[in-house]
Amino acid sequence: MKKVSTLVFLLVTMILYANRDTISMRVFGKIMESRLTVSLSIDLVDGLHVGLCGAGSPLPDPARSAPCTLVIAGSHHFLFDAGHTGNIGLMGFTPGKLDAVFLTHFHSDHIGDLGEIAMQRWVSANHTSPLPVYGPVGVQTIVNGFNQAYSSDSFYRTAHHGEAIAPTAGKGLIAKPFLARGEEKFIIYQDGDTTISAFKVGHAPVEPSVGYRIDYKGRSVLISGDTVKTNSVMTSAKNVDLLIHEGLSKRLVKIAENSAKAVGQKTMAKIFYDIQDYHTDPEEAAELAQKAGVRHLVFTHIVPMLPLPGMKKAFLGKSDEIFDGPITIGQDGDFFSLPAGSDQIVIDNRL
Repeated sequence: MKKVSTLVFLLVTMILYANRDTISMRVFGKIMESRLTVSLSIDLVDGLHVGLCGAGSPLPDPARSAPCTLVIAGSHHFLFDAGHTGNIGLMGFTPGKLDAVFLTHFHSDHIGDLGEIAMQRWVSANHTSPLPVYGPVGVQTIVNGFNQAYSSDSFYRTAHHGEAIAPTAGKGLIAKPFLARGEEKFIIYQDGDTTISAFKVGHAPVEPSVGYRIDYKGRSVLISGDTVKTNSVMTSAKNVDLLIHEGLSKRLVKIAENSAKAVGQKTMAKIFYDIQDYHTDPEEAAELAQKAGVRHLVFTHIVPMLPLPGMKKAFLGKSDEIFDGPITIGQDGDFFSLPAGSDQIVIDNRL
């Protein structure tokens, strides 16, 4: 009986192997059906939802791409920075539902995919108006540059697919500049229950640089952007549910600086030295979060990469002793759900 079972198993295996192309194509069809189904956001409970589509920096990190944070407030979809946007689709969402992009500043790792996300949003949902891009004064130059760079491609899309698929009126980006004025937060977007405020942060010589707070039906999220430890972040983050704060371990970056010197990489040694003076160490962010009464601290824009066991603890230092709430060291795909009318924070990873 055992021999018969073994023979049957071998026969089935051989049949499957012989027909692997046909089977793979059928499975592929089902995968495509699933991917092309309406965005998973329709299954989300009413509330605030935050997805890290990019939790890294310009430094290579296999677990973390360039900065990108997706925020869903009820039916509204917003993107904060557009360094690497490819994970949006992989996380189960569609660029076609984006209402606007908000830029914290204009470093390349925060704007690199701006043209691509505009293109994907336009043609995937037949939009008839450009993608709004909010940012401090200077955003007009960024938007104009990407519109010019993508002008030929936009023409090709409409010429190939037609106005019904790629309406000329919906191509590209439209700038929504605002004046970053002082440390106090100020409202730049309001629609129904959704309010988005901006505030200045310290990232000199990058000027202006801002952070954002999003409020929806009693739930709140604050995104620091790139900054040193700044009073404006602390005051704007007062009692916020989720603080998404950048984190650069000065201790680990100092090791990287010394390593670069040891192998004669003078340029990289200088870069590692320079970046220590305009970012926030995790312990500093923990102090800020504790004083502000933050409920959950999430680190993003992680510097440096953390490839080895024990490095997360080294990255945090004494952060978990300073801040008495939960801490998450973000990576691509991390997803946080804050249901309206609740104090719950549900954490998942969608990659």
